[in-house]
Amino acid sequence: MAEITIAGIMRAGAYSPNHIGNDAAIFNAVADNLRKRGCIVNIYSEEQFLNGNVEEQIIVNMCREIKSIHKLQKLEDEGRIIINSGYGIENCTRERMTRILVGSGIAYPESLIVNTNECVLEALRSSGFEQCWIKRGDFHAMHKEDVSYVRHAEEAQEVVQEYFLRGIKRAVINRHLVGDLVKFYGVQDTPFFFWFYPFDAGHSKYGHEAINGKSQGIEFSKDRLREICQHASEVLDVKIYGGDCIISPQGDISIIDFNDWPSFAPCRKEAAPHIAKCILSAVKAKTRQ
Repeated sequence: MAEITIAGIMRAGAYSPNHIGNDAAIFNAVADNLRKRGCIVNIYSEEQFLNGNVEEQIIVNMCREIKSIHKLQKLEDEGRIIINSGYGIENCTRERMTRILVGSGIAYPESLIVNTNECVLEALRSSGFEQCWIKRGDFHAMHKEDVSYVRHAEEAQEVVQEYFLRGIKRAVINRHLVGDLVKFYGVQDTPFFFWFYPFDAGHSKYGHEAINGKSQGIEFSKDRLREICQHASEVLDVKIYGGDCIISPQGDISIIDFNDWPSFAPCRKEAAPHIAKCILSAVKAKTRQ
């Protein structure tokens, strides 16, 4: 294959809450691995990408800004190779993710999608929701308050009203699932898959892991976990992914969050070569078409 030139677009700091260093570290590690394989990798900030002209035909990115996502989608439609796809990144916003995972038959908490200017008390009570999670539906979380745990319907209504006052028009309300919280990372078209208990490891972005607390070591199928996560990555169109799931007391697995290109913080060194391999495999597949 001829020499490959890649534009690498880093994630804006506003979209790396409490993880700016970790996000930069995995991105730079992947860029180094691509260079070792003979690629030229030119690094740009998300701001440079938005305000300038990136000419490279291959764009590897961690973008989260909505304008960046739409620009990536336009370039993809024009024939550029984009990893992760701008469409996949948008699919990981809460409302779209909820609709796609549920519609694809992937285990996911019972959920309500609501307008934040509406009263949600009746809907929550009729659905039997008590403990639940409220998440902004329109976009990725940027602040701790974008994901809120509540203990009853009245508290949920207060949070929904706060979202409205903050200018967030839609929210997803997930029923709280009891069980072990597991965090996972994966890379399509490679053997790489990593999981761990984040609370036990002291790994946290906002401290929400404390709600489920220390793992109980519930038995579950590791092969089934990987299978479910891989399926989710395919339907969401995200090659480089991570997220969270709950293992129920019965050992059932439900995804509760799915992210495009997370930090891979606890497994960065192991993941980076596989991410580079995934990128090159995607480039080869596209150029053969």
